[in-house]
Amino acid sequence: MTDTLQNQYAPTVVSAPGETLAELLGERDMTQRSLAQRMGRTPKTINEIIKGKAPITPETAIQLERVLGVPAEFWDARERVFRAYHARVEEQQKLKRYVPWLKEIPWSKMASHGWVARHPSRVDQVREMLDFFGVASPDQWRELCTEKEASYRRSMATSGDDAAISCWLRQGERESQTISCEPYRESDFRRALREIRALTRRQPEEYAPTMVKRCAEAGVALVFVRELPKVPVSGACRWLSPTKALIQLSLRYKTDDQFWFSFFHEAAHVLLHGRKEVFLDSLQATQGSRKLEAEADRFAANFLILPNQYIAFVARGRLSAESVIDFASDIDVAPGIVVGRLQHDGHLPFTHLNSLKQKLSWIDG
Repeated sequence: MTDTLQNQYAPTVVSAPGETLAELLGERDMTQRSLAQRMGRTPKTINEIIKGKAPITPETAIQLERVLGVPAEFWDARERVFRAYHARVEEQQKLKRYVPWLKEIPWSKMASHGWVARHPSRVDQVREMLDFFGVASPDQWRELCTEKEASYRRSMATSGDDAAISCWLRQGERESQTISCEPYRESDFRRALREIRALTRRQPEEYAPTMVKRCAEAGVALVFVRELPKVPVSGACRWLSPTKALIQLSLRYKTDDQFWFSFFHEAAHVLLHGRKEVFLDSLQATQGSRKLEAEADRFAANFLILPNQYIAFVARGRLSAESVIDFASDIDVAPGIVVGRLQHDGHLPFTHLNSLKQKLSWIDG
């Protein structure tokens, strides 16, 4: 789309249709007053048209065709080109005034992620960012940010830059538009979650496409979006429509235990909580979380490891690498998930058995 727009003809100067009209009158030795009489218009109206102060309406174009023999389509086209040119000139002036807005958003990092194009001209960069957000001006962007900020559910201990968060969320929305989903059905989504849990022992290149596919079949768009600076968020959940939910994940912590916990935490928001809010979740310090966050935490923890199985394993008291691997195999989850749970609950120091966790990273391109 960008290349197409850049290749369109955009003249630097466009004369008013009235100039063409004045030339024709000169060629025919016809005065403005005479033209006005023949058209049934006032001389003032004709003069304003010639000076570009008044437009050539479709009715006027037809009258000019009758009097001068020049097709109405010609006058209509000249008027459209002239008005479009002036609209572009006015837009360019507005964009220049918007340039300071770029300081509020991490557009350079977004460009490095491939979310937007990088332009040598700051004015063109402003246009690119407005297109990214789908808004007419920074004022509309701020209004949308304010609305979304009021809908955020975040841990009270988590701080972040709301402008950067809006960029990250917007990219998730854009990517979700490419995912065709069936209408949401809770039973289908619960079935999909059970199937996805069985994928935790596989490699990312195996489970990621399957996760996206199964979620879409249940009415949930699942997207993986790179982190941005000042966005301390591991995942987000919101409803795009009454029949389509969105789960958005980053790799903020870059280990499989955190990744899987984040996914099932967001899935809990879809299953258990309302559709009018945006849930932004950090895996840090859930003590300050609201009731809904605590419910999502419990769902994720218990879905990955059944409570009775976990309690029995901890009670054995032999928390070695070998015992963790065997237990993880018995309950069919990745060993890293078990290690992460034991560390979170204080049964293991955060320095122990980290070699059983799988490291995750983005694949460029």
